[in-house]
Amino acid sequence: MYSAIAANKRNTILIVGGFVLLLGGLAYWWGMASGNGSSAFWIIAFVFGYALFQYFAASSLAIAMSGAYPIQKSDNPRLWRIVENLSISQGMPMPKVYVINDPAPNAFATGRDPKHAVVAATTGLMDIMNDSELEGVMAHELGHVKNYDIRVSTIVFGLVSAVGILADMAIRMAWFSGASRNRDAGQLQPVLIAVGIVGWIIAALIGPLVSAAVSRQREYLADATGAQITRYPDGLASALKKLGEYGRPMRRASSSMAHMYISDPIKPGLVERLFSTHPPIPKRIERLSQIGSSF
Repeated sequence: MYSAIAANKRNTILIVGGFVLLLGGLAYWWGMASGNGSSAFWIIAFVFGYALFQYFAASSLAIAMSGAYPIQKSDNPRLWRIVENLSISQGMPMPKVYVINDPAPNAFATGRDPKHAVVAATTGLMDIMNDSELEGVMAHELGHVKNYDIRVSTIVFGLVSAVGILADMAIRMAWFSGASRNRDAGQLQPVLIAVGIVGWIIAALIGPLVSAAVSRQREYLADATGAQITRYPDGLASALKKLGEYGRPMRRASSSMAHMYISDPIKPGLVERLFSTHPPIPKRIERLSQIGSSF
């Protein structure tokens, strides 16, 4: 299990690092081709500044987009106690607990660190899960918090979004330079068009692939961490099986936060597709069964 956790962390670092290098190369190309090499630093600064904004705003946005509402212990003692006991067992601050009024079984975690964490579960999840299964799901979500997965996912999402903005800026600048009578501006137009097209390809094709790959790695890691927390992988495996059988699209699902959920909230039955943020449920159950043999 520990070798799997280490491998997932290495893969995530390699994927994100490769994307950052690709982004840096695009910025350097823009700067050199435009004759202003220092502009590359401003482009990179903008991208990381945008990613930082996403990092701090992600939690509030996720809660608002999902329609989740906060609860106290008296509102739902069962869910509250499970989260509380798991947090105590790990020596973690207890996250804020939210509920989403939706018959689709699902759950997510958000927050930039354990001190600012939120976990949420749908009413549909609590309806179909027994206590050990619900404990497995919430342990999975606490695994995301413990492993700082939301930080990684938010940074990746911010980088991809920022590249899209840069591509749009390059295309607009190319259009204005084409309309200008200035000779230098006219010479710059093909460069801006090329940068815009490459940026669009990165944002529309490569970016989602990177985001999906990172999310899949973090899902496997959270499954392993959840099994480690409960010492009962069968509980989470059984919960995943139910999610595969009873999964349905959520009422207020958003593709921008699909990676946060334990199961795909948009098309839960099509987890094998190329841009999926979640690995196939049978594969996750298989890995949990292998982890179970190590306890």
